Amino acid sequence: MNNRALLLINHHARHGQKRLLEAINCLKKLGFQLIEESTEHPSHLAQIIHQYKNQVDLVIVGGGDGTLNAVVDALVETQLPLGVLPLGTANDLARTLGITNSLQEACEIIAHGELRRIDLGWVNGKHFFNVASLGLSVKITQKLTKKIKRRWGVFAYAATALQVIWESRPFSAEIRMNGQSYRVKTVQIAVGNGRYYGGGMAVVHDAKIDDQRLDLYSLEIKKWWQIIPLLPAIRKGRHIHRQNVRALHGQEIEVYTRKPRPINTDGEITTYTPAHFRVIPKAVAVFVPPV
Repeated sequence: MNNRALLLINHHARHGQKRLLEAINCLKKLGFQLIEESTEHPSHLAQIIHQYKNQVDLVIVGGGDGTLNAVVDALVETQLPLGVLPLGTANDLARTLGITNSLQEACEIIAHGELRRIDLGWVNGKHFFNVASLGLSVKITQKLTKKIKRRWGVFAYAATALQVIWESRPFSAEIRMNGQSYRVKTVQIAVGNGRYYGGGMAVVHDAKIDDQRLDLYSLEIKKWWQIIPLLPAIRKGRHIHRQNVRALHGQEIEVYTRKPRPINTDGEITTYTPAHFRVIPKAVAVFVPPV
């Protein structure tokens, strides 16, 4: 493979600006010919990828999961391979793929790692890498400002989550999959393609990003304090065996609510219920650590 790379950096990412030069120097030493682009608006990144699609061999994204979510549709459309520089707050996709937060190691993986095809989730026309969810996670996203994330890092997720949990109220939803319908009262429905989300929480302990399935859990508690004993298990993805947690998996899932509810994909609010989810097997190629 030639080493012509489009380097996209999110300057708003927690470590974006201050580590930009370090990333550029590292990649150039490894032999990459870089076209460097950045934007104040992540929504413009897809347009930039299409602009350069015939001039580069791969796309390298420096940022967090929100930045990756902004480019995922363009990667599917152009079929350019992806290199990940984890410069965000949570870096959940990097964690799922086994890419450490070391910038040097991440650059080495792009230069010498394996090219692996991974699945994507899809909801209402929008692709996602990690998790799409509604309920608590959306409220966390709405409260989690860039300023808070930049200042407190991954701890911002925990502090904001505790505040949101205390204010949470159950809502009604209908989940349809595998020819069955489930009517639930829940505070959170999460549909995972990868394993990690929300700063290192696991959807299911054994989820893989190439297992060609979606993993759903519904958190069906009545009082806010009932979530407290579940938190250690949620962190490890073992909550699916607990009371008040419904766990399902399949390739297609539909979720209906009485009124449209926002859905976040990889930490960004991108669509609303009613929602049709499906897994897209081997949708994009990503550089990962060699086995």
